[in-house]
Amino acid sequence: MIVRAPAKINLTLEILNRQDDGYHRLRSVMLPIGLEDEIAIEPAERFEFSCEPATLTRDNLVVRAFAAAGAAAAPLAVTLRKRIPAGAGLGGGSSDAAAILRAAIDGAFGALETLDWLTVARALGSDVPFFLTGTGALVEGTGERVTALGALPPWWVAVLAPDVHIDTGEAYRSLAAARAQAPAAQRPRAGSASLRVLEAVQRTDYAAAVAAATNDFEPLIAAAYAPVADALRALRAAGAAHAMLSGSGGATFALCEREDDARTLAAAIALPEGARLFVVPLAAAEEWRAPGAA
Repeated sequence: MIVRAPAKINLTLEILNRQDDGYHRLRSVMLPIGLEDEIAIEPAERFEFSCEPATLTRDNLVVRAFAAAGAAAAPLAVTLRKRIPAGAGLGGGSSDAAAILRAAIDGAFGALETLDWLTVARALGSDVPFFLTGTGALVEGTGERVTALGALPPWWVAVLAPDVHIDTGEAYRSLAAARAQAPAAQRPRAGSASLRVLEAVQRTDYAAAVAAATNDFEPLIAAAYAPVADALRALRAAGAAHAMLSGSGGATFALCEREDDARTLAAAIALPEGARLFVVPLAAAEEWRAPGAA
């Protein structure tokens, strides 16, 4: 069988207070996109895992997801073919893990122990519960509160991923240090950018969605990583009405209302050295679900 794992973009990423356990609360509107990793699974004498490229084989979330699902001893050969750039804020590793959990929930690996799948997903990573949903969502708390948006608009995305790997933990530490010098204002949930974007996406109101889009990491990451700043400039110079960072970076993107707009924009981009360009639609699963639902 072939399991596909989509990337995501963050139309909003509001980082709120830091909890006593070290995790930050957040509000974010995340949307899955048609840039996908591929996981091939076939019968074997014992469990085997490989990754293309091989450099990402060690401590891979796919293997951890099999173990978390109780299928670590399944006689399967599993090959992960990475297409989503790693360390880019596109959620590739989390999506890979969620794809395995979804397959386990659907019975692909035989009868398994009944589990609290949301708890399993949260233990694997803060973005994994979102990817279990299969569509766009408002994500809150430390990633465990996921409100599905339902069907997505027929919008497209031009993703420009510079050749840079950004450690998420380091990004959070840098943001905390910056806020220690200049504390951020309180942002109540009511009327927040994330709720405005959520409503705009549900109404298929492109102009309102891009007008409210925001990412707290973007100024910090763009200032610290020249390739990210170059990618944002390249998108804007090509005519993007809206360009921003995804997650904690370093991938950047422009949301477009139509496929023709995205392809015209992509053709006009002066590609920075080492950067990769993808033009893909938003991509909800055929059947989306509440996280943890069997």
